[in-house]
Amino acid sequence: MICLTDFQTPQLKKLHSGKVRDSFRIDERTRMIVATDRLSSFDNVLKTPIPGKGAVLNQLAAFWFENTRDVIENHFIRILDPNISLVREAVPIRVEMIVRGYLTGSAWRGYEQGKRVFSGVPIADGMKKNQAFKEPIVTPTTKEKNDREITPAELVEEGWVTFEIYQAMEAVARKLFDRGQTLLNERGIILVDTKYEFGMIDNQLVLIDEIHTPDSSRFWSKENYEADPDHAEQLDKEYVRSYLMKHKKDGRYPDVLPEEVVQETTRRYRDIFGMITGRELPPLEEDIRARIRYNLVQHKIIKEGFVAIIMGSAGDLDHANKIKDVLEKYGVMVDMRVISAHKNGERITELMAEYNRTIEPGAVIAVAGRSNGLGGALAANLTIPVINCPPFKDKVDMMVNVNSSLMMPSHTPAATVIDPANAAMMALRALNIARLRQQFSEEIQQMKEDLIKTDSRVRGTNHA
Repeated sequence: MICLTDFQTPQLKKLHSGKVRDSFRIDERTRMIVATDRLSSFDNVLKTPIPGKGAVLNQLAAFWFENTRDVIENHFIRILDPNISLVREAVPIRVEMIVRGYLTGSAWRGYEQGKRVFSGVPIADGMKKNQAFKEPIVTPTTKEKNDREITPAELVEEGWVTFEIYQAMEAVARKLFDRGQTLLNERGIILVDTKYEFGMIDNQLVLIDEIHTPDSSRFWSKENYEADPDHAEQLDKEYVRSYLMKHKKDGRYPDVLPEEVVQETTRRYRDIFGMITGRELPPLEEDIRARIRYNLVQHKIIKEGFVAIIMGSAGDLDHANKIKDVLEKYGVMVDMRVISAHKNGERITELMAEYNRTIEPGAVIAVAGRSNGLGGALAANLTIPVINCPPFKDKVDMMVNVNSSLMMPSHTPAATVIDPANAAMMALRALNIARLRQQFSEEIQQMKEDLIKTDSRVRGTNHA
């Protein structure tokens, strides 16, 4: 099963890579949020992804965004793919509003050790594990590298938020929690605790990030809780947290999950989605990246493929533009960059991180004069096709350059094409895109027909 652990494309600017979500710029007013299958616990991202998790988070958040607009407006626009949403650009408020309906989790662990005040909220003595509060409490934290518990007064004093905005956030958080508890109670689920994040759009407070998902919330089976409050069935990622705490060694949590835990976590995420929405998710796919690529192309977010033209220096621009002119006629994205194999070759590492994991097919054309070390360096590090198309000043320069481009070391599979138009066409064919293959077939057929017509005219002239 293929999981979505990262999302890369040279066609969109990456704005942020979080523990689970990556965000990309679409335009000044909108961004694209990708929910991956990464799993974060205790402020660490585990090495083991959870199949289908990102699709559950994305679609569940969309469900709640649509069902709470009457409480507060949010940044959600529409779903582009089961794992991807288009949202309005917002200025985030770096505060998490945590609402707790029951004494459990980290709050209970602190309570057991004698702690009685959480983010400035006092809790009475004599409470039991998983006991409901008389009314939900709000315990905000800061959004830093490691979230920090903080009081409302300290949030204002430290400049995280104004007093008026905090009051609005708390009031809305309570209303959202009440809405969530009411809806979930009808479905046999207890919303135990959760977090909300807010931002500003045009000076208006809006809900952002996610809402009432297994990553942001704690869910219990209502029937199970009423039968045995101390051992309520967990319907969220607390199942993974429990495994990590049980297997903690030398003060460190494991970062790899066994297969049976992965499968059970996947089942729980999918089950909670169905319980909340009343909809059944389709079976997990073998190639999630192909589906995402198709959907983003259909929504005109990206083009089907890209060709990168990597120049050794700005002096190669005229030659590169000849290649670019051909590529753009075929509707692919052209990514032009300047990297010298000798002067700033460390940037090839950046290309590896981006190009080797792109969601769409790509190819690279290296444009470098004299001794072409650039093409070899690219071919030795990239997993996509590399084509040398060296520029030259005269025939002597051509022989030196072409010889260098052809004589690549072992494990550096770079082809060499002299004509810029042919280099462009070779890169396009290397993309192996169905639409382009059809177009090439039509062009080849047209070329043959033109040759036949030319031959007929020539033969007719000779007979005359």
